Amino acid sequence: MTSSGKSDLPPFFGIDPAQAAASLSDPVDTSRFAKAAAFAAKGRQELARNGHAPDGDKRLRKFSTTEVCRYLIPVNPAHFRRVLKSNPHLPQGSGNASTKWFSLEEIMVLRDHFAKEGAKGREYRPWRPDGLPAKIVAVANFKGGVGKTSTCAHLAMSAAMDGYKVLAVDLDSQGSLTSIMGGKVEDEWQTAFPLIARDFARHLEAENAVRRSGGAAELPLDETLTEALKVSPRNLIQKTHWPNLDLIGAQLNLYWAEFQVPVWRMTERSWPLWDSLLNGLGQDDILSSYDIILIDTPPALGYLTINALSAADILLIPLGASFLEFDSTGRFFDMLYSTFASIEDGENSVRTRQGLPEVRFEWDAVRTLITRFDAAQQTDLANVIQAYFGDLMTTFRQDITAMVGQAGEQVNGIYEADPRDFNRETYLRGRETFDRTWAEVKALILGSWWRDQEMADEEDGVHG
Repeated sequence: MTSSGKSDLPPFFGIDPAQAAASLSDPVDTSRFAKAAAFAAKGRQELARNGHAPDGDKRLRKFSTTEVCRYLIPVNPAHFRRVLKSNPHLPQGSGNASTKWFSLEEIMVLRDHFAKEGAKGREYRPWRPDGLPAKIVAVANFKGGVGKTSTCAHLAMSAAMDGYKVLAVDLDSQGSLTSIMGGKVEDEWQTAFPLIARDFARHLEAENAVRRSGGAAELPLDETLTEALKVSPRNLIQKTHWPNLDLIGAQLNLYWAEFQVPVWRMTERSWPLWDSLLNGLGQDDILSSYDIILIDTPPALGYLTINALSAADILLIPLGASFLEFDSTGRFFDMLYSTFASIEDGENSVRTRQGLPEVRFEWDAVRTLITRFDAAQQTDLANVIQAYFGDLMTTFRQDITAMVGQAGEQVNGIYEADPRDFNRETYLRGRETFDRTWAEVKALILGSWWRDQEMADEEDGVHG
């Protein structure tokens, strides 16, 4: 005992079992989970309204003249004001003469004007080659809490602010990306699930056509598959509070796909289940209607994640600078190899016998990205991780900032946060964290587009 009469033993000694038993509630049955879920759903709705309009819908804030000229349209503020004054038909913003505020819709109009009338060589609008489809970026890791959804959401917002037309696809049944985007999803029929079910149904229809010609019995289409055939992929897309950022949302029932897909695959082994999402996005001109598609995946290497990775041109793998996350990410790479190599081996053994082209998975780029980085504590380990992953690492490490945490509490991205709510240094540091992440990812996208365009030009030259 200490002189004060208190025990110097740690708190896990001296626990009285009888007192511990007395403090327990009655045994918990499954109905208690339903009650907890109902309370959580109510709380989630209340918290999601933070930062929303009174009607519960999200509104994208306006951007000041300073922000427009620094981050969105590369012009001097004085010149910007002169252009507005001499062109009264252009959006003039709101506020006083010294500080105007503009909606993103207004900024897009101004961006188009400067692209036509502004100085040569300025990047008023981001580059995107004509005639090529959207680039698909999947953000994945089977370890939770690595900043996967936050990275995906901020990249989508970054690309939208840069002037691209963006589609965000939430494949995580937790629906965190959907909440950030202000999406509303009633059931699995408003998620990506119908895309996968529709792909299997169309595969069965093609198989049944072969069976009919050979006099064999047809495979039945149940109610789910019949309904999926009626779904238009474009009808799954909902608008968000960003004018050029749309969403295919998620909710809890989307997880049913993880159970249903293997059942369908067992029914018809020739169905290439990994192509379902890409096939769905390839319909209704979706790939040509958007510039960039960002996919947030579940924290597991299940069938939904496999579809996302198969569809992706670029794969981003966030991780923290800790041993456990480095170890987990290494195992994730091992599972990626095992999964996709086994698909290639299994499919190609059949395709070779049938004289069909082989299946080969390939990505324009794969990068691991260190998130929640604390330079004072984690630099040495981050350098070790960098050394082992080498060219699979981004050069920038995504700093942890107070602004990111505060914006997250309000169910917002940092670009949605009003800079007047922070001191200048905090805002600039938080903003730079995701600006620099976007810069590296944008370079991957532009480089892969450029390479695709050169290949297309070479093919045109050969066939011309």
